[in-house]
Amino acid sequence: MSRILPWVAGAALIALPFVYREPYPMHLLIVVLIWSSMYTSWSVMGRFGLVSLGHGGFMGIGAYTTALLWNNFGLTPWLGIPVAMLVVAIVALVIAWPCFRFRIIGHYFALVTLALSAIVLQVIIASRDITGGSLGYTPQRYNGGSSIFALQFTDKVTWYLIALGVWAMALFIRYRVERSMLRYALEAIAEDEDAAAAAGVHVTWEKLKITLISAAMTGFAGALYCQYQMFISPDTVSGISVSLQMVFAAVVGGIYVLLGPTVGAFITILLAEFLRIGFGTGAVGWDNIIYGSLLVLFIIFLPQGLVGTLQAKFVRAA
Repeated sequence: MSRILPWVAGAALIALPFVYREPYPMHLLIVVLIWSSMYTSWSVMGRFGLVSLGHGGFMGIGAYTTALLWNNFGLTPWLGIPVAMLVVAIVALVIAWPCFRFRIIGHYFALVTLALSAIVLQVIIASRDITGGSLGYTPQRYNGGSSIFALQFTDKVTWYLIALGVWAMALFIRYRVERSMLRYALEAIAEDEDAAAAAGVHVTWEKLKITLISAAMTGFAGALYCQYQMFISPDTVSGISVSLQMVFAAVVGGIYVLLGPTVGAFITILLAEFLRIGFGTGAVGWDNIIYGSLLVLFIIFLPQGLVGTLQAKFVRAA
C-alpha cells in the first residue's frame, strides 16, 4: 500500500488541472509548488546543519540572470536558465569554498551567507539602469502570447504541470541525497568534522558538493518563478527576508521530512495571501514579523516541525 500511494497521489495531482480550473486557486497552487521546490532546495543543505541565509541571493541571481539574458540578448530561457544556474554555482563556490576550507562553520557561516543576500539585494537596487532597481524588472513578452521558445504561457494548466514537474524533481533530488553515501558523510561531518576527516571523509569537498547542489536548485526555481510571474523585484526574489522565509518554511514544515518544506510552503503562501487580502497595504512587513515569531516558537516547542512531529507520533502509536 505504501508503494502504491505515491503513484496514486501523483496521478491525482496531474489530473487536477483538467478537473478543476478556477484561475485564482490554480495560481496559488502554482506559486506554492514553485516555492516548495525552493524550500526543498534549501533543506537539501540545511538538514545537515549547514544553515545558509544566502539562498535569497541565489534565487535573485537565478531570476535576474535569466530575465536579463532574454531581454538584452534574446537568449531563450531554455539556455538562459542553465547559464543562470552556472552563475549561481560559481557564486556559491566563491563564497562556500573559503568557508569550508578554513573551518568557518555554525553561526559564522550563517553570517557570511547573510552578507551574500544583502550584497545581492544592494547590487540589484544599485544597478537600476540594468535591473530596474527597486522598481522591478519585466521580461519582454514574445509576440504577446504563449511561446515554448520564450517559456511563456498564458494557460495556467501548462504552468501548473511545469511547476508540478519542477517540484517533483526537487523532491527526487532530496530523496536521492537521503539515500546516498553523501548523506552519511555529511551526517558524520555534522557530528564531528575532525572524526569524519580521520575516517577518510573529504570534509571540504562533501560540504561543497551539497552546497552547489542546493544553490543551483534554488537558482533554477528562482528563474522559473520569474518566467511565471513575468515581473520580479529585489524584495520578492532576493535579500534577507526571502532567505529567512526559506528557513521558516523548512523548519515549520519539518526540515528532516521529505514533504516538510512543501507543508511549510502552503503555510507561508496562504499566510501572505490572507494578510494581503484581509489588510492590504497596511499589512506590509507583517508576514516577516509573523515568520520570525513562529520560527522561534517552533524551534523551542516543535523542533521537528509539523510533519516531523506528526510522523513521530504515528510511529510511536504503531
